Amino acid sequence: MYNNSIYVIGLMSGTSLDGVDICLVSFNKSDYRNYSILHAKTYNYNKIWIKRLKEAVLLNNKQLDQLDNNYGKLLSDYVKQFINEFNISKVDLISSHGHTIFHQPNKGITLQIGDGKTINNNTQIDVVSDFRTQDIEYKGEGAPLVPIGDLNLFYKYKYCLNLGGFSNISIKDKKKIKAFDICPVNTVLNHYSNKLGYAFDKDGFLSKKGGINTNLLRKLNDMSFYNKLGPKSLGIEFVLSKVIPLIDQYIIKPEDILITYIEHISDQINKCIIPNLKEKILITGGGVYNKTLIDSIKNKLKTKLIIPKKEIVDFKEALIFAYMGLLRVKGKINCLKSVTGATKDHSSGRIFKN
Repeated sequence: MYNNSIYVIGLMSGTSLDGVDICLVSFNKSDYRNYSILHAKTYNYNKIWIKRLKEAVLLNNKQLDQLDNNYGKLLSDYVKQFINEFNISKVDLISSHGHTIFHQPNKGITLQIGDGKTINNNTQIDVVSDFRTQDIEYKGEGAPLVPIGDLNLFYKYKYCLNLGGFSNISIKDKKKIKAFDICPVNTVLNHYSNKLGYAFDKDGFLSKKGGINTNLLRKLNDMSFYNKLGPKSLGIEFVLSKVIPLIDQYIIKPEDILITYIEHISDQINKCIIPNLKEKILITGGGVYNKTLIDSIKNKLKTKLIIPKKEIVDFKEALIFAYMGLLRVKGKINCLKSVTGATKDHSSGRIFKN
């Protein structure tokens, strides 16, 4: 079994701050599209780490360097715990996205913390990290990155829609693919769920109590980002500087904000998808568990939504970063100019070896 497979641990921390998704994936050496998720688990952040990550945008360069190292140590501790917990005997590679602190491609800036060298030193396993910087250097957006996995691992679906901290979509036409960020999702929904004392809107039970504010909905849908053509990407800066200040101009109940924002999300997703009852949309990410959101999307689209098994819903991005890391160490393309707007396709990520 070991001779025919390559074993990669994928790590993903999203903007929702719910924790670090870790999965162990076995890839067939002769065809990486043949894979199996062997083990997967989310390790939740404690309150101290949630606070550190939320406030990281306020740090100076020296403090960010320290946080980068400390977070790398945290990730390596999670990996070692994961390996022990599942009694894993073979890992060839760790592939880590890290946690995004800044993403401003228009300024040539992107920063994902979680120092790869620290992870390598503490685990004694080869590491690939820092996947976005090179794409920015090649004049790309540095995002989205998952389309290479959508293209090769989820090739049966024309559309792959992710509902995480942000929504993003991959759209395939024969062997070509385009992709872009659509709008913030859980970064905003969780923020206003917090106002009601909840970490998130479980099953959409908070939002379904609200009523849509048509004036706010119109203002949200009129935001200039939605008129841009792809490639385009979003960062937490957009949420903090544009979305939340706009919403907070309206003195309405959090439940009304939630249902109005859900309507906004489904409006923006609907704009991206050509109605075709024969096509299927693979839909993943934490937003899948918000019934009010899913119902709103279903009501607008004329395309069948496919919600896969739970491990794909929860760990698709960690899986794809495992795949990207494998491509990187093999010197194969893992970043596509058609989706990021870079000057060329390339193999991105920094490699750390013993």
